Amino acid sequence: MSYQEHINTTNALINSKNGTWSSIDAESVARMRLQNRFKTGLDIAKYTAAIMRTDMAAYDADPSKYTQSLGCWHGFIAQQKMISIKKHFGSTQRRYLYLSGWMVAALRSEFGPLPDQSMHEKTSVPALIEELYTFLRQADSRELGGLFRDIDIARAAGDTTKEQELLDSVDNYQTHVVPIIADIDAGFGNAEATYLLAKKMIEAGACALQIENQVSDEKQCGHQDGKVTVPHEDFIAKIRACRYAFMELGVEDGIIVTRTDSLGAGLTKQIAVSNKPGDIGDQYNSFLDCEEIDPATAQNGDVVLNRDGKLMRPKRLPSNLFRFRPDTGEDRCVLDSITSLQNGADLLWIETEKPHVEQIAGMMDRVREVVPNAKLVYNNSPSFNWTLNFRQQVYDAMVSEGLDVSEYERNDLMNVKYDATELGIAADKRIKSFQADGAKRAGIFHHLITLPTYHTAALSTDNLAKEYFGEAGMLGYVLNVQREEIRQGIACVKHQNMAGSDIGDDHKEYFAGEAALKAGGVDNTMNQFS
Repeated sequence: MSYQEHINTTNALINSKNGTWSSIDAESVARMRLQNRFKTGLDIAKYTAAIMRTDMAAYDADPSKYTQSLGCWHGFIAQQKMISIKKHFGSTQRRYLYLSGWMVAALRSEFGPLPDQSMHEKTSVPALIEELYTFLRQADSRELGGLFRDIDIARAAGDTTKEQELLDSVDNYQTHVVPIIADIDAGFGNAEATYLLAKKMIEAGACALQIENQVSDEKQCGHQDGKVTVPHEDFIAKIRACRYAFMELGVEDGIIVTRTDSLGAGLTKQIAVSNKPGDIGDQYNSFLDCEEIDPATAQNGDVVLNRDGKLMRPKRLPSNLFRFRPDTGEDRCVLDSITSLQNGADLLWIETEKPHVEQIAGMMDRVREVVPNAKLVYNNSPSFNWTLNFRQQVYDAMVSEGLDVSEYERNDLMNVKYDATELGIAADKRIKSFQADGAKRAGIFHHLITLPTYHTAALSTDNLAKEYFGEAGMLGYVLNVQREEIRQGIACVKHQNMAGSDIGDDHKEYFAGEAALKAGGVDNTMNQFS
């Protein structure tokens, strides 16, 4: 509904009340409605799911149209990110948010900072989704409020051309609300627990849920050791639980991202149920590290498998876990991926130990032999040393090409002395093109960085503390923060406006008219930043 249509329908409603609503201004109501486009989290989930589906189809047609996101641990971070994107690029198209379970554990738990082991309160995840969207909706309200004020100024000046231009901007307004890919870890329990949490996350606004194939009570960060996977049927039950949650709530095109940690996970807690040779349980068990035994030597508690007519005992660790055979990780990743896609998943996530396009592509080529339109969400993780990894990749390529590498030490390639060298420059070029290369070669539809704002907050705070508490004093803040905010046009330099002061003033005027006591008068120091 257009701005004028909102005014017209509201006027009709007011007039139907026989004068009792005559003090209500139809245009003010229209403005408030447009500033609150999304009434519920489900409105957001349905809207953003359609965006993701459209983007997935566009990527299938043209792999240069991949999508990106940054992980956000607070609504303010998400808000500033999307304001920045609109300022610099004019559009939020193909730019999402990522909600990292790692950052929820580290930064949002009432227990204090926790490792990424699903020990944080699971309700903190939907609470953060709701918070992120509250701040994005407030960004809409603030920006539209500025347009409405400009409309009033244009009218007062009799500038009908400018007024119409602004009205068109309102009618074609692009929201800050974008899709969130939200981390549900390993489901925080059994399939029922996964379903209950999925519902809460979707009701908060999540259109995409990312779930991993680790056991819930032994879950580890994807880039740490000690990961334990579950048999496929257990994982498929949780995929179904997420799909049922989406369908129950009417988000029928919700997205499920299934993550396999099998590349770095050498352990399992369970032997899979197998009803016949070659079924999915048998395939899972085929990767177990076993030893042939004589039935006469079997002991109480032994698990025994029949493998090609031989009795095999999976090797059990003191932890009561079973070990997979070495060097089977890639095969297990491929099987996990195909099985997930054949059982309701929309997108894959393969957690790797390094950012290497050909390694990822090698697995995805095998997956796409079975599911041709298979697509990845890929973690461009801060757990990787990107500089060292790519310099070593370039070094190894130079060696294979017979080039002279005598000036480089492979184990010391982080050294600043290599920054301006041929190798250092070539590595940076590979890092710069990694996302485009991965999208084209390895089927990566979505590139995300899980923890970027965790690191930027730490870095910027360290730099400010060093200057402010050092010799620079107040100049450390003014020179490196406020002056740069002003010169770069950072909206947050007007922090009262960003926090909603002008929105509040508008409401005061709607409610109290000329009697409104507004904050934005001549004595407001924010006027120094006009």
